[in-house]
Amino acid sequence: MIVGLHHAQITVPSGQEQAAREFYCNILNLPEVQKPESLQSHGGFWLTVGDHRVHVGIENNVNRTHTRAHLAYEVTNLSKWRQIIENQGLNVLNGIPIPGFDRFEFRDPFGNRVELIQKIPNMIDKPQTTEQFR
Repeated sequence: MIVGLHHAQITVPSGQEQAAREFYCNILNLPEVQKPESLQSHGGFWLTVGDHRVHVGIENNVNRTHTRAHLAYEVTNLSKWRQIIENQGLNVLNGIPIPGFDRFEFRDPFGNRVELIQKIPNMIDKPQTTEQFR
């Protein structure tokens, strides 16, 4: 039986670990957590996102710009986050609309696809009736 999601992993090219740490820890403000000693020689670092972990590993020869694989971070104040991302010079793309959510996506400086998503208050818990679709 699967009981939950333990962690997700993204990768950055070798030589980009410090830049990735700067982006994820200082720009996105995700706290870094200590990796087990047995894994420290492999490079990369781990982050805390709510009750979950994101592992940032080192991997070369990956064409990140063509994958649809991504992490979606739930945020508050999506417009503030859009401004932060745009201030980093990253291209923001609006995602396909999802009822009850606002969202956008971008590629991090290392090519990983990232989505930021925010619940629209009072939209998610509203029961939908057939009248809404006529």
